[in-house]
Amino acid sequence: MNITRRLAITAGLGTALSAPRFSPLRAFEGPLFSAIEGGEEFWLATDAYIYGYPMVTMEITRRVVTNVPKPEGTRGPMGQIIKIGQYPDASFRDAAAPNADTLDTTAFFDVGREPWVLSVPDMQGRYYLLPMLDAWTDVFAVPGKRTTGTGRQTYAVTGPGWSGSLPSDVKKLKSPTSLVWLLGRIYCTGTPEDYAAVRALQDQFKLVPLSSYGKPYEPSTGHVDPSIDMKTPARDQVNKMDAIAYFTLLAQLMKANPHAPADASELAKFKRIGLIAGKDFDASKLDADFVKRIPQVAFDRIMLQMKVNKAIKNTNNWLFDTETGVYGTDYLNRALVTTIGLGANRVQDAICPISLKDAEGNDYHGANRYLIRFPRGELPPVEGFWSLTMYDPSYFFITNPLNRYSISPRQNLKTNRDGSIDLYIQNQTPGADKESNWLPAPAGKFILMLRMYWPSEQSPSLINGTWTPPATKKISCDDKNAACSPRILARNRRSRYAGGGMRRHKRSHG
Repeated sequence: MNITRRLAITAGLGTALSAPRFSPLRAFEGPLFSAIEGGEEFWLATDAYIYGYPMVTMEITRRVVTNVPKPEGTRGPMGQIIKIGQYPDASFRDAAAPNADTLDTTAFFDVGREPWVLSVPDMQGRYYLLPMLDAWTDVFAVPGKRTTGTGRQTYAVTGPGWSGSLPSDVKKLKSPTSLVWLLGRIYCTGTPEDYAAVRALQDQFKLVPLSSYGKPYEPSTGHVDPSIDMKTPARDQVNKMDAIAYFTLLAQLMKANPHAPADASELAKFKRIGLIAGKDFDASKLDADFVKRIPQVAFDRIMLQMKVNKAIKNTNNWLFDTETGVYGTDYLNRALVTTIGLGANRVQDAICPISLKDAEGNDYHGANRYLIRFPRGELPPVEGFWSLTMYDPSYFFITNPLNRYSISPRQNLKTNRDGSIDLYIQNQTPGADKESNWLPAPAGKFILMLRMYWPSEQSPSLINGTWTPPATKKISCDDKNAACSPRILARNRRSRYAGGGMRRHKRSHG
């Protein structure tokens, strides 16, 4: 007898995934289930896969990003700052859900041997944040305008177990793991003048080992490994890995990147499948009969969190996670965030609601026209900035005639007479007079993401539920709110006229 992964997952939903915390699915306990799927050990293996998914994805991303001799574009060697001087375009595939609102200032570096010192220039009042992620994707520090202001600052990022003294002008930031991902974001309007202003700030950022702080320092040329796949998106590379290769890599990574103390009880269970902290993976403990199904079932469990995890809120078909950046023992939620937006911020720094369906519950499609209306005084409440971004179903940008991947107040949005603001989501232009408010859609399916940086914590607020994103409504050219080009309107009028004439002709012969 054979049972599909869809049947197993669907049948187990009612009891197994009702709680947001991490626990094995046990909906099929008993002899039949043990014979079909391997029983408890199978679900332990999927638990372990989900537990390690963020760190494995982080590592594959690191390999792709750093596998170059010098910083260039969106990539740079270990320990060297990558200064992205313009927004990514539709060809970008290094990480899912890129943004077109900030210029990233990023780096991967290893603090296992010694601390690294990050020098931040005077940001001149500009909005920015410098989240630092550990190998498990938890944000352990967030220097930036919200937390530390915009003046000149210097930080030493230390690794687990490090003890020593620092210069008096350097503030200590302790990383729980050896691997650190600095994922700095600096707001930019996207004009040539503002690009130049942000680039000038980026050039003043410095990252050096503590032993070289205050001394002349020249980073070495990066090592290039020709065996690394530089074309396939990192997330796809992870998803294609078989379970043995996956757990082998995870075990290696766990040696240099210790788990949180709260993970100890969960890790103790993984010994049964050969995954032990600090040791190589023992593949002989993993039953070969079900090893191929582990990644498939685990990934289904991750994606189902969008429906069953209490951390996920759904309002007007906008989904958003209320527990990003710091996950505790909610490993399923951590894996979900990795899947749809690796490098997510803490909620206090950014909330990014995602909309997969319109107000009627249907998938978005470029064959339709959509309208998002913000009533007067009800734009997204933020202290930083907001934007609406268009993605394909894989969370990447889509080629469009305006090269516009997001829309925000920097497009000088036009206001209606009553003070409301309409955003037009459609494939064809709404007309020259409305293009400032147009977010171009593809011919096929798409996804929307509303970015809210430094969301307000005082009412109205998305954080406390006193503000919600408006629904996205499908409209037709007959709707008074529709934004159809004159050519389309004329075509529709001709079509209606022709249709009316035909009906009159038929009635005359009735």
